[in-house]
Amino acid sequence: MSAGEPYSLTLTAKLGWIMHNKKVAEILRWVGELLEIKGENPFKVRAYYKAAEKVAHLGEDVAQFAARGALTGIPGIGKDLAAKITEIIETGKLEYYERLTEEIPPGILQLLAVPGIGPKKALALFKELNVRSLEDLEAAAKSEKIRHLKGFQERTEKNILRGIESARRSRARHPIGEMLPFAMALVEALRRRAPAHRVELAGSLRRQKDTVKDIDILAASGRPEEVIEVFLSLPVVETVLARGTTKCSISAHNGVQVDLRVVPVEVFGAALCYFTGSKEHNVRIRQRAIDLGLKVSEYGVFRDDKRIAGETEESVYAALGMSYVEPELREDTGEIEAALAHDLPALIKPSDLKGDFHVHSAYSDGTSSLEEIARKARALNYEWVAVCDHSQSLRLARGLTTEDLRAKLAAIRQFNASSRDIKLLCGAEVDILPDGSLDYPDEILVQMDFVLAAVHSAFRLDRERMTHRLLSAVRHPLVHSLAHPTGRILGQREPYDADITAVLDAAASTGTFLELNAYPNRLDINDVHCRAARDKGVLITIGSDAHTSEQMELMPFGISVARRGWLGPAHVVNTRSYAEIAAILQDAKKLQFGNNSL
Repeated sequence: MSAGEPYSLTLTAKLGWIMHNKKVAEILRWVGELLEIKGENPFKVRAYYKAAEKVAHLGEDVAQFAARGALTGIPGIGKDLAAKITEIIETGKLEYYERLTEEIPPGILQLLAVPGIGPKKALALFKELNVRSLEDLEAAAKSEKIRHLKGFQERTEKNILRGIESARRSRARHPIGEMLPFAMALVEALRRRAPAHRVELAGSLRRQKDTVKDIDILAASGRPEEVIEVFLSLPVVETVLARGTTKCSISAHNGVQVDLRVVPVEVFGAALCYFTGSKEHNVRIRQRAIDLGLKVSEYGVFRDDKRIAGETEESVYAALGMSYVEPELREDTGEIEAALAHDLPALIKPSDLKGDFHVHSAYSDGTSSLEEIARKARALNYEWVAVCDHSQSLRLARGLTTEDLRAKLAAIRQFNASSRDIKLLCGAEVDILPDGSLDYPDEILVQMDFVLAAVHSAFRLDRERMTHRLLSAVRHPLVHSLAHPTGRILGQREPYDADITAVLDAAASTGTFLELNAYPNRLDINDVHCRAARDKGVLITIGSDAHTSEQMELMPFGISVARRGWLGPAHVVNTRSYAEIAAILQDAKKLQFGNNSL
């Protein structure tokens, strides 16, 4: 996938079950939403929402819980919910959910796909304005009818229009976290079963785009028809869209299109360059070849009719007088000029990380103990982990009271005193309240090794108020880093309406870090903001946002975003040793607050 190959088959297999759990959790959440629309008992509604949250954050495949009869051992899941979860696992669907959908006008279900529209708003729109589709919703918003409904405002109307566009985009594109394990499973199946010398991902997935439209696979073989035959025999194939002697396209069981191309070994490098893209990068490559009196295509680099390069990607770039360009950089954003000047950055790799800045423990809504987190850190060859649990106002996530925080701090100090290798940082993911203040007072924050400020509520503030909210946190002398700075969740929630450039400028002036949240559904900040941060001298902290120790393995997703953002080891704080981290975080600004204890 790239020179610094960040994804192992072990990781993608684990990511597969994480996404499997996500699918089960989604169906449970949808049931909760439908019950809420019907006006069912609030306790019943909350039971489904809580069950969805539990399943999403399990430390292993929910199917394994079902196989050993342990579903009822998960807090909040009784016999009835366990039976429904088992049905989803065994059949891929839930009859109870399907019955509920028949009782609800279909238009309401469409509305629920729009970020920011929950069950109550969807029902109000249906009853008051007879909104039955995204088209109806868009027409009502554009004609300014929505703002006059009870509980709606002009700002709500504008947010709905943005949400409609987000919903439409999410139909066409899929988060990398969902597509990568599926794509890698196909690649591995072909590597095992097909007569191919090499099989690799190509396209936007190889470039590590955060969302992808389809999957491209490239194989090198002298027996292309046999490779295609193996591919079409895979059980994921739903429909064969096209078939030739060297290429084919299928629609998989999950609705995703997969394109396979088979080329001779001697041109594999040129084909991999071409089919990796991007289109803009390829246009520049072709122009470079023309400038040199050469021709370049998926079949190689040619001088007149003689192929002079093409077996490897490196040979293609070398023939054009360029340094090799890592796949993540191939977007025509300056990489061509840098490659010609042999001045491409040395990008960060997973092996450069010495720790994780954002892990939740059983003290809040995580499932792992301090010892389990340390054990996983040891397996990942880390030196340290920042254990950042939610603050007190986030009650749904069991945010820590002052007393809880005192117990956690003491436990971490005791752990560090006895641990010869792994060290834990006592962190807090502190809510930034709507007015910009923080969820803990300064005399508590000063005791934390690491303060990660985050927005978890009031996502729809207007641009001025949201920007002020973020700037207040960035400028606070006890905040080390700003968590998931834009608030996006891929396919579910658009970024806040905030001036991120102003946030970056403030971070540059105060020395505050910005988080790159590596959880596959967030990937926040994105590659564009990473590069802007680098250019302004703002350092990045990468955090897995793990709620189980297994999810600490998701850090390579953050690395991919960092690489797309042209970041090297020096730009990411996680590459520092524990001793360096301790010195960096003990900011002299804390001295003004004294040394009060909890």
